[in-house]
Amino acid sequence: MSLTRFNALQTMETRVDPFPVEFGEGPAEKIASYFGENVFTDEAMKKFLPENAYLSVKAAVQSGQKLTREVADDVATGMKKWSEEKGCTHFAHWFQPLTGKTAEKHDSFFNLTHDGLVIEEFSGSALVQQEPDGSSFPSGGMRSTFEARGYTVWDPSSPAFIMEVGDGKTLCIPTIFVTYGGEAQDYKLPLLRSQAFLDKSAVPVAQLFDSNINKITATLGWEQEYFVVDDALFSARPDLVMTGRTLLGRPAAKHQQLEDHYFGSIPERVYAFMRDLETESHKLGIPVRTRHNEVAPAQYEVAPMFEEINVAVDHNQLLMDLMERVARRHKLRVLLHEKPFAGINGSGKHNNWSMGTNTGVNLLSPGKNPSTNLRFLTFFVNTIAAVHKYADILRSTIAHAGNDHRLGANEAPPAIISVFIGDAMTKLLDQLVRDRKADGQEVKRAIDLISKLPNLEMDNTDRNRTSPFAFTGNKFEIRAVGSSQNCAAPMAAMNAMMGLQLVEFKAELDKLTAKGAKQDEAILTVLKSYIRKSKAVCFEGNNYSDEWKEEAAKRGLNNFATTPEALDVLSKKLAQDLYGKSGVMSKVELDAYHNVQLHTYCTKLSIEAKALEDIVHSMVMPAAIRYQTELATNIAAMRAIDMDDSLGYQKDTLKRVVSNIGDIREGLNELHKALEKLHEASDVREEAGILCHEAKPQMDKIRDAVDDMETLVDDQYWPLVKYHELLFVR
Repeated sequence: MSLTRFNALQTMETRVDPFPVEFGEGPAEKIASYFGENVFTDEAMKKFLPENAYLSVKAAVQSGQKLTREVADDVATGMKKWSEEKGCTHFAHWFQPLTGKTAEKHDSFFNLTHDGLVIEEFSGSALVQQEPDGSSFPSGGMRSTFEARGYTVWDPSSPAFIMEVGDGKTLCIPTIFVTYGGEAQDYKLPLLRSQAFLDKSAVPVAQLFDSNINKITATLGWEQEYFVVDDALFSARPDLVMTGRTLLGRPAAKHQQLEDHYFGSIPERVYAFMRDLETESHKLGIPVRTRHNEVAPAQYEVAPMFEEINVAVDHNQLLMDLMERVARRHKLRVLLHEKPFAGINGSGKHNNWSMGTNTGVNLLSPGKNPSTNLRFLTFFVNTIAAVHKYADILRSTIAHAGNDHRLGANEAPPAIISVFIGDAMTKLLDQLVRDRKADGQEVKRAIDLISKLPNLEMDNTDRNRTSPFAFTGNKFEIRAVGSSQNCAAPMAAMNAMMGLQLVEFKAELDKLTAKGAKQDEAILTVLKSYIRKSKAVCFEGNNYSDEWKEEAAKRGLNNFATTPEALDVLSKKLAQDLYGKSGVMSKVELDAYHNVQLHTYCTKLSIEAKALEDIVHSMVMPAAIRYQTELATNIAAMRAIDMDDSLGYQKDTLKRVVSNIGDIREGLNELHKALEKLHEASDVREEAGILCHEAKPQMDKIRDAVDDMETLVDDQYWPLVKYHELLFVR
């Protein structure tokens, strides 16, 4: 057996007990006893801040009021005292650059005075703003590499927290990241802008039904899917190490066909990791509540309760970092790639989006009071209308090299954006549009129809697992987001789409009421026109079917199957209007964002192509040639003793090995030519086209030949850990 593969399997098999989870003496503590203990919560602020500073921070969070320098100094003093009591020696501005990962710059509280005395200090200016080197982060052309200034600026709406790494503790302050000129260079600032725009746009509409509503907040509940494999087996797969997915590998004879892994008994070793992860998450105030086996072997899911959208995004980014670090303690590796294994389910991150009011109402919940159901219908129909109008924008936000492998296969939604609302809601909307004219009696009938739907809040729809955008009773589930992606991009787009749609709705409503129409009648008239216009985006059937692809094309719905296609919409007027009118991104920021996403796509594919070349040249081909030689030697030896009639199997096998080696050689040559063409490309769009349409097909061709070779070459020679070992050896 290949030494690397053998050693990895032996290391895994001889491991002692997994990393113990410490819950103190006696029975495990209740979660409530330590939840949020490492977060500068409202309770901590009350304790460590002067009353005026506390009230100023609350006002800044709730209404966007700016904080004075004096208040910032008070907050910094309180944060420092709180964190030092918990053992912190450093602080860090924690931000989310366009790399997709989080970033942090650590500074010590330690300082020297002008006369050499040692002091511990943390000023308001250090809290509010820091200056990490901005030149090495993706900027999409907004700045030259020699322009190094970039600023991180405190986001008071997301609480500070303490990150524990080993014995070290660091006070982390969530921040936005901007250029020297103030342009967004991260995911957080556009999200915050989108939330402010949605609030401003939605409040006047919500006040049509309740004058006490003065604030609308988008909410998010994400569901994080992931794979877990043994650390030693991971390290023995260079493709997993370099790219996060297996570039080669034949699906195992058994994978998910028996459907016995989904919601099955959690393996003990993974269970220990999950408990440890949950403990660390709860200490950081991440309200994870659900854990279970997912469909594919070695695949799992963790999900929290709903939170305000900005905090929810921060918590998801923080969780992904936690997952990787906690897994290492258990000698495991978490795979967040959207498609780490071919032929089985990939991993997504379902984004459950809704809107809540300051009065505690979920605007996408029909509720139990018939008199409020017209409010639900208003926000429900406007959501569908927004998706219909801006479907291509939503598709662009989930465009990603990893997602290209996942979308449209193994229970992942396809690239065609459509809306699933279920039979009950479909019938309701159909009935509402039968009569063109709205009147008071029809409004009553509409409300009555909604109130008579059975169990409306929980199960008025089934779950269409093939739909990218599904209504699930009191929220919309965006199922196409990739598991490794930052939720902020699709959520910022969703907020902006909905905000613009509500502005249009209110304007049309005001025109009708100005002409003397009663409010409820006018609302229903506008909604009926939206239902008719956006009907094309609603689909209740199998999104995987070829028939749907044909039908979608007839309806005018685009099918952008690859990332470069999907991202191209960002250069169109539709995107410029959406992001510009909502104030979420300026044209400069949008162009930069587009360039960053394309550059990231190109970089990831280039890394994959080069990693594939290295693995095939240094690991696969030597094993194949060695086995080819052994077969040829065996055939020659058998012929020498007149046993030629018994050589059918050996000859057939040798022919397949030789044929595969030829296909691999040809594929490598063509792949190398494609990569060479990148040097002649005029811009990143051309590079993306070359990699997508010329390099990727050759990579697939090489994989097909290598995967066939895996079934032929003597197992003791095969160098790569196989799928059945990665997925089932625990």
